[in-house]
Amino acid sequence: MSILIDYVIPFLVALGLLILVHELGHYLVARWCGVKVLRFSIGFGRPLFKRRFGADGTEWVLAAFPLGGYVKMLGENADDGEVDERESHRAFDRQPVGRRIAIVAAGPVFNLLLAVIFYWGLFMAGSVELRAFVAPTAVDGSPAQAAGVREGDLVLAVADEEVKSWPDLRWALLRHAIDRAETRLLVRTTEGEDAVRILDLRGFSLDDAGKEDPIISMGLRPSLPPSPAVIDSVLEEGAAARAGLRKGDEIIAIDGRPVETGGDVGEIVRASTGQGRVFAVRRDGEKRDFTIVPDEKRLPDGSVAGFIGVGFDTSAQTVMVRYGPVGALARALSQTWETSVLSLKSIGQMIVGHISLKNVSGPIMIADFAGKSAQHGLVSFIRFLAFVSISLGVLNLLPVPVLDGGHLLYYALEFIKGSALPERVMEVGQRIGLTLLLMLMAFAIFNDINRLVS
Repeated sequence: MSILIDYVIPFLVALGLLILVHELGHYLVARWCGVKVLRFSIGFGRPLFKRRFGADGTEWVLAAFPLGGYVKMLGENADDGEVDERESHRAFDRQPVGRRIAIVAAGPVFNLLLAVIFYWGLFMAGSVELRAFVAPTAVDGSPAQAAGVREGDLVLAVADEEVKSWPDLRWALLRHAIDRAETRLLVRTTEGEDAVRILDLRGFSLDDAGKEDPIISMGLRPSLPPSPAVIDSVLEEGAAARAGLRKGDEIIAIDGRPVETGGDVGEIVRASTGQGRVFAVRRDGEKRDFTIVPDEKRLPDGSVAGFIGVGFDTSAQTVMVRYGPVGALARALSQTWETSVLSLKSIGQMIVGHISLKNVSGPIMIADFAGKSAQHGLVSFIRFLAFVSISLGVLNLLPVPVLDGGHLLYYALEFIKGSALPERVMEVGQRIGLTLLLMLMAFAIFNDINRLVS
């Protein structure tokens, strides 16, 4: 039951929404161009639900196999037989090549527009994110170590691109890693001075990361300034609240051991499940002692840690990233464009062998990502949807027969040639494209299973 709720349902919701938007793009533009739509299907195979709606009696179908969908139009396939002459003007194959291009391109374009809408909403809503404080890891010879990155450096910009938060930094470095180039980091040191660190990524490959975060493999890790041990919030009915602690209290020692930061407190509390600890607290200039038995809190990895229900002031560690409507739209367009370019570059790097094909993911891993993002909350799930929507749009624009991009290639050649390509050429192309697509899907599923096993 847990797998159904945590993974299967988020996967089906994500896939259903993205396929619906894609096919809706084809449908709406086809109707706008005057083409008659015979069937609108989400999924393939045996229909689970079907009903006719609209003046044209379009058949709306929900089918058993959910990995895809299609819009069937009058005159789209020669196998459907002759089109009634009275409706020939509404047949897809009788439309000018420009209209056919618009109808086919609309599916991927709608996926990209959906991503823009998602990002636009997220950037306007804003989010509290970690500031881009960094430190080198202990790995000798890493790009960050060679660049002279120091503990507590605050990254302000990557190659003249402003960095507001750790996610901004991570995204910028991933794009530069794909380009395999020297990358200029503008940082503010702990002394308050601006400095430049040159991160040499020319020999870095994303495959070097393996299962590790690529940014960690570059030799960078988050390094946040310590938060003072002054309580900023107290959870009602938590262990601290039951003991009498309140906002504004400063924890100065636990069992006689001095503490200076919220991190010091958290470290002791996490290891104190079920054990009473004496907390020395400064309140209104006076020292008071409170005995607290931390509650148990089960972590995602199944382990148990102590928890007293207090929060500390982390304003020096975090930043609210939010844009106005116009700025959010510009940022959403930029994010969608950058992600599309990154996807294309990644495919190119796989073709030339700089990135292993083992990075290709299939439906099992997508379901895994969908479930995990949904468990982290609505914002995380929307980010996931935006990313996958872009990937779906870009993938469908590739010039591979069977995909939308393959049809666009046919129509582009028809436009240049002045007449349609021979049926035999298109038939052979479709077979080749279908074979490639099935091979890619089989390979992706193999990678998924291999990841789960290993």
